[in-house]
Amino acid sequence: MDILAFGVQTDERPLMEAAFEGRHDLRCVDVFLTEDTAPIAAGHEAISTSVNADLDGRVLRALAAGGTRMIAQRSTGFNNIDLTAAQRLGLTVARVSSYSPYSVAEFAWTLAMAVNRRVVRASNRTRDFDFRLDGLLGRDLRGRTAGVLGTGRIGEAFTRIAHGFGMNLLGWDLAPNPACEELGMRYVGKEELFAASDVISLHVPLLPGTRHLVDAAALKAMKDDAILVNSSRGGLVDTEALVTELRAGRFTGVGLDVYEAEAGLFFLDKSLEAVDDDTLARLVTFPNVVVTSHQAYYTVDAVTQIIATTVRNIDDYVAGRRSENVLVPPPDDLIAG
Repeated sequence: MDILAFGVQTDERPLMEAAFEGRHDLRCVDVFLTEDTAPIAAGHEAISTSVNADLDGRVLRALAAGGTRMIAQRSTGFNNIDLTAAQRLGLTVARVSSYSPYSVAEFAWTLAMAVNRRVVRASNRTRDFDFRLDGLLGRDLRGRTAGVLGTGRIGEAFTRIAHGFGMNLLGWDLAPNPACEELGMRYVGKEELFAASDVISLHVPLLPGTRHLVDAAALKAMKDDAILVNSSRGGLVDTEALVTELRAGRFTGVGLDVYEAEAGLFFLDKSLEAVDDDTLARLVTFPNVVVTSHQAYYTVDAVTQIIATTVRNIDDYVAGRRSENVLVPPPDDLIAG
């Protein structure tokens, strides 16, 4: 089968080509799937997309008109896909339901430590041979409280690292994770978690009920010297409200690997352009904020697993098999069901 993969990063390309070799004919492009780029997929029954692809109804209609019948997304999240439209158009959609949780959990702690110990500021200074310690004062984590919103596989991995630091553990989720409870985690309401935690990390999916989970009220409830980390989905945080609190001089630090308006920005080189996103422009100017470009998952271990699962999803589609990764089954399955 001929497959077109959108949004393939330079580091990702050789891994994808090796995984697909001898199984399917793969064409990789570095452009992301949008309404403008969808016509590139004409004649390809299956395509693979990245997390920042735009798969709304218009894009899906363009894909279906070009002969695409299967979409294999290389991510766990699927909030960028109009599943109802996909089903109506007879498009099969699959995702990667899981990959290395350590990649994201470790990076979340990387962000937390970077803002806590002022690593970016210190590195920038030493490049100019400025070796002062003024403004670089951090805090021990041992004995402080980590609040984890979402204690699935990634949240559990984050919790294990927090436990290794000797932190007190608070959790919030629909159901407790016994593995986290064994580490000493106490499950509380999110209001108590926001108010009591020194480090708060988000590990929940972006759904209608979790959009702006960290809103103005939640931010005001947090300690003035709290650290907030988001390595999940940008829409979990009300960025405008966050900027307001940062302008008031609050928070030891904020580490963001995701941003609610990142589509069309992240994964791209915008260094020679005027970025018209005023909120992001303000956000990156705060000295206690570190923003990275949705790279928490980006380890050779996780990317290899993501690609392997993507290959299996396409193999399953060709063979007529269905797995837990399928979000929208083939039309025949819908009729049979």
